[in-house]
Amino acid sequence: MEHTFFMEAGKWSLSGHWLERDQPPIPIEGKTIVAWSRENWFTMVTKLVFPEDDRADIALQYRGRLDNERQYTFVLQHSELGRVEGEGWIAMKSIVQRYWVLGDKQRRTGFEASQQIDKNTYYLSSSIMAGHYLTSTMDVTMERHA
Repeated sequence: MEHTFFMEAGKWSLSGHWLERDQPPIPIEGKTIVAWSRENWFTMVTKLVFPEDDRADIALQYRGRLDNERQYTFVLQHSELGRVEGEGWIAMKSIVQRYWVLGDKQRRTGFEASQQIDKNTYYLSSSIMAGHYLTSTMDVTMERHA
């Protein structure tokens, strides 16, 4: 089965939980839109909301390039982290990426893995670290909209 998330233009909804150190899980929902333009260039926009919490929404705007069949690079404007750069690898059943915040004194980085369940469903697990410590983790199910 080939990847439908990220590798194809589309709209996805996200639903799951956000975790922070010594805090109970917080429900999180969101939407992601993936678009491809010009040869091998993509944009991806994600908005995350906390429906049961008064914290601010998180917005992510990616722009990147597929370097070959299995690897890509990107820049990201993250509403909480600021300017970010990263890279991703496309495996047979998962898409894995890591990123780092530019000019950040806290040395924040992140890692995420999207595991394909079927062509319309993925499971995403992601974490943000400051130095050597986890600061937050998100686990969501992503579903494609026709």
